[in-house]
Amino acid sequence: MAATVIDPFYADLPRFSRFAEVTQRERYRPIPADWLVGVTDVVNSTGAIAAGRYKAVNMVGASVISAVLNGVKGAEFPFVFGGDGAALAVPPSAAKAVAEAMAAVAVWAKEEIDLDLRAAIVPVTAVRAAGHDIAIARFAASPHFAHAMFEGGGIDWAEREMKAGRYLVAPAAPGTRPDLEGLSCRWEPMKAKRGVILSLLASPKLGASRHEFSTLVGDLLTIVGSEGRGATPVPPDGPAFGWPSKGIALEAKTGAGGGTEAQRRRSLMFYTFIAWVCIKTNYKIKGWDPVHYRQVAGANTDFRKYSDGLKLTVDCDLPRIAAIEARLEQARAAGIAYYGLHRQDEAIMTCIVPSILTDDHMHFVDGAAGG
Repeated sequence: MAATVIDPFYADLPRFSRFAEVTQRERYRPIPADWLVGVTDVVNSTGAIAAGRYKAVNMVGASVISAVLNGVKGAEFPFVFGGDGAALAVPPSAAKAVAEAMAAVAVWAKEEIDLDLRAAIVPVTAVRAAGHDIAIARFAASPHFAHAMFEGGGIDWAEREMKAGRYLVAPAAPGTRPDLEGLSCRWEPMKAKRGVILSLLASPKLGASRHEFSTLVGDLLTIVGSEGRGATPVPPDGPAFGWPSKGIALEAKTGAGGGTEAQRRRSLMFYTFIAWVCIKTNYKIKGWDPVHYRQVAGANTDFRKYSDGLKLTVDCDLPRIAAIEARLEQARAAGIAYYGLHRQDEAIMTCIVPSILTDDHMHFVDGAAGG
């Protein structure tokens, strides 16, 4: 999927590669006034996760990104994966494609995965009229993958509006299916090496100063040791690949590749077996280098991001977690931030792979027990 440009605003954003700079104001640019914001979330994702359906929740959460990418023919646009949903921003020229993709994903999620997906499209003018803003920065997680950071409170406000029943996108007609080519979840869960996979959310309280919250973020990143990818849950040589993959049944439901679901499952079993053999033996096949692919997969991840607050899925030891919690509690008591922490044994990845022969595949990381 060759990246094209639907609007130069995002394509021309300068990239930065030190995540510690994520709260620096000069990294962000206000989104154009005529743009639109799309937000989605899985209804009662907590209940689905409690029932052991975390892979399904993550697959549906990432599906709107996949559907919109295919709808705009691979054009670059800012988005952030939220585990049980996603947020994105697009120019008006892409509004129709986004609405159609969201409407189709909602139907697919209900009919194929048995999950309800809410979706809304909110004009940036409405965000600003409500006293919020959306500014975007672009963080280069690797030489091959740069993803958007959002600030200004506008994404959080748009999500609250969606949950209140406003700006909703109506589901498409029954039987409608989105184009989810490239969406997959084939990697094995990644077990903690330091001790615990920690999911962390920290958002500024209303009235908190930017400087105080930025100081908090800097302190947390120092404790975690997030520079140099030291805290990533993904092993240095990439995630493990088992066979048969636990994600095949879900991937077969995307409809990618055509045919019946049973035919897609058989095809996936065959091709993932070939991939498993190549990965086990480091055998290159038709230009695909499994060693290189796994290394790039490990680098092209979003285990650290910023969307109206800090969001991390990191591998931590217990002393670090104690220090993180103490610093967050101090910030909460001082009126600087709200926070949430969740501990689990594993992290999981959901992927969008336009081609296994290029390095632009992207991998979304979340905690395996709810994140």
